[in-house]
Order: sequence, then C-alpha cells, then structure tokens
Amino acid sequence: MISAHRQQDAAQEGTPRRRLLTAAALAPVLAAAPAPARALSVREPEASGAAPASPVQTSLADWSGVAQALGREGDMKQNMMYHTAFPRYDLRVVSRGTVVQPGLALGTNVSFVRYPDGSLMMGDIVVSESELQGFSDALHANEISQTAIHKHLLSQSPDIWWIHIHAHGDDPDTLARGLRASLDRTNTPSEPTTPQQQSIDLDTAGIDAALGTKGTVDHGIYRSIFIRRETITDGTWALPPGLGSTSAFNFQPLGGGRAAISGDCAMVAGEVQNVLGALRQAGAQLVELHNHGLTDEPRLFFTHYWAEGDAVTLAHALRPAVAATNVVAAG
Repeated sequence: MISAHRQQDAAQEGTPRRRLLTAAALAPVLAAAPAPARALSVREPEASGAAPASPVQTSLADWSGVAQALGREGDMKQNMMYHTAFPRYDLRVVSRGTVVQPGLALGTNVSFVRYPDGSLMMGDIVVSESELQGFSDALHANEISQTAIHKHLLSQSPDIWWIHIHAHGDDPDTLARGLRASLDRTNTPSEPTTPQQQSIDLDTAGIDAALGTKGTVDHGIYRSIFIRRETITDGTWALPPGLGSTSAFNFQPLGGGRAAISGDCAMVAGEVQNVLGALRQAGAQLVELHNHGLTDEPRLFFTHYWAEGDAVTLAHALRPAVAATNVVAAG
C-alpha cells in the first residue's frame, strides 16, 4: 500500500508532466485557431484639455474619390457631412403585419467628415442575419470598428440587424474602399434607386403642428427630425450637429390617415426613463435601448420604437418624448 505522503508526492510530480502532455495535445488546435483581431483605432480624449477640433467645410467635389470608391454619388449636409444612402430595396421585410418600406427602417446611411488632422466615417448598416457574421469579419479586416449591433424592428421577417460603424483615417478614400469591400459581403444593391414622387398620403401639416417641426418627404416616408443642442464630441473631434445624435420620427402611410412609425430618440442618461415613459404613454412599443458610439461625450443613449395608428394623433401623443430631451428641430 502506498502511503498518503507518497501519493501526494506522485501527484505533485505528475502535474508538470500532465501539463506538458496537455499543451502538446492542444498545440495543433491552437495553431489552427485564427489570429487575434487587430485592435482598431479609437480617438481617445487628450489629457491636455485642448478644445476639440471642428469639422472642415467641404463640397461635393472634395468627395469624388469617396463617391468612386462607394460606387454612387452622395449629397452634402451642412457643408460638412458627405452622406451616402444604400436603401435595402432588395429585402421584403414584414414587422407586426406591416410590409416595411426601405425608407422607413431599411436604409443604410454613411457619412464622411474631414478634420484638420484626419477624416471620420460613421454609419448605420442594414444586414440580414445570414449576412451579419461575414459582414462583421469584413469590417474588422478593413479596420472599421463596430460600435453597435442591434434591432430597429420587432418580430421582423426575415431577421434583420443594424450595425453602427466608425472609423478614422488620413485618407477618406481608403475608408470608403474598406466599406465598399465590406458591403460586397452583403446583397446591398449596387445601383441607387430612383426617388419616388415627392407627395404623401398623410396630413403632414397636422404632423408638423403636433411635433413642432417641418418634416420632409423621402422615398415615400415622412420624416420629422430633431438634433441635440449640445456639441457632441468623438474623442478629440467635435461632431457636426446631428451626426450620430438625431431623434427621428418616420411615418409610413398605411391609408386613411394612418401610419406606421419607426424611429429613435437620442438621450443623455438623465433623460432615458422620462422618454421611455412618454413613449409608452403614447402607445409606442419599445424595441431597443443602446448606444450608437463608444467615445461620445456627453454619452448618448438611443431608444428605438414602433407605433401604428392615426398619424396626427400619434404625433400629438409622441410630442412629450421630444419635450423630455434637449433637442431642437432640424433645419
């Protein structure tokens, strides 16, 4: 019989051997594993306390390389943001029994901004669930950060996800080529759509009066947009007003003055509960509460919501959600 001391000694002597055997057995597995993902750049705030850099004003001509890389022309906003839309008109999505028009909640949108020391690319990308993983891999391969993976819709079919992207670089054309390579991993249509007739079957004057803003018609959707009053910073850069910080009320006509509304509210932490309560009081269904960015200041939160009913009645009911936040009507 082996004594307790000899058993303990044997166990201790065997431990290094077992570790070596285990390491040897795992070596082929570890060798086959993918390399760790590269760390993507984030513009951290500087300790010097220097004021954040402001965007540089640009024109369409300054973004010709980006347009060529993306494969379509964009438009300018505020003479600072070059914006390009990629609506997913290839998808037929149904949510809550409603066929969702691409302009309501299926629009990929990307903006580029120049600064004295570089360029920023920020966007919201619509992907199907089958496209999600490959698209994510492509983003990382092209050093484009993902800052949110979330939903805009409830009970949608097929399953759709929304990816917020974020990248900095010296050359915006390079950023655009990386995004184009990533979009090519999806079925995002390469050809732009022809805008629909700019008229809409809704009481838009009533909606405007209820929400306190002048909306716009865009591809059959009536949009009411609000922007945060504060200057929002991304690390060492000040963002143009509205970039990544808008509250949106998007109305899709359903006939007879009724509409489906899909939108989101931009909030600081102290506003979140009041907004959620106001949305529920209005009969809206809550979809998501999350962040769009990683280094924004002040820290912003967004809640996506869905509502159906008489458009003007809903606009009146949703006004308290606007009043609960520090926003101003866009435009």
